[in-house]
Amino acid sequence: MIFSSLIKTKDKLTTLPETATLGEALSILEDTGFRCVPVLDKSGRIFRGNIYKMHLYRHKSRNGDMSLPVTSLLKNATKFVSINSAFFSVFFAMRDLPYIAILNEENQFYGILTHNSMLRMLAEGWNVNNGSYVLTVTTPDERGSLMTATKEITRYCQIVNVLSFDPEHTSLKQVLFTLPADVDHDKMVKVVRRLQKKGFQVSEIEDLKKPFN
Repeated sequence: MIFSSLIKTKDKLTTLPETATLGEALSILEDTGFRCVPVLDKSGRIFRGNIYKMHLYRHKSRNGDMSLPVTSLLKNATKFVSINSAFFSVFFAMRDLPYIAILNEENQFYGILTHNSMLRMLAEGWNVNNGSYVLTVTTPDERGSLMTATKEITRYCQIVNVLSFDPEHTSLKQVLFTLPADVDHDKMVKVVRRLQKKGFQVSEIEDLKKPFN
């Protein structure tokens, strides 16, 4: 289920009715500065799709009729998820979109989830603000290897977050361990040396206390 705090609800959004013209849509997008906005049916409850500024500009540059209904240039009509959808289905549904439309239990338009909100949630889950270092550790994709690496790290400190990746066409796994904020450089070095002694490769060390580029 999507966290409600991440969703921008309909009452806080700029939307367009399906009866609006392309000219009206372009005017609103230029006034607000938005890249695109949701288009709803006459009742304001049903999501019809998104209208993008770039498509309006392209249509106008080709001397297209701007009095046509906004529905003539609608995109993403099937790009929506339920408010009860699982996290991963939402994540992959919105990967190519600036936002994904959210429908409530009655399949009515509830709001949107933006890329920025999703990235902010992932950053919080990664404990970027509460960590000191992120160690990228390469381990064999074998039973017990993750547990062994975890055990060696916790000899020196707690672990505030673990994120695992499986690169394609390899028998190795990349695991990102976030160490807590009270871990200083000397302790981090001890952790790295311990992992290396046990046969793990530490391919990258990221200092979370340094400003991001």
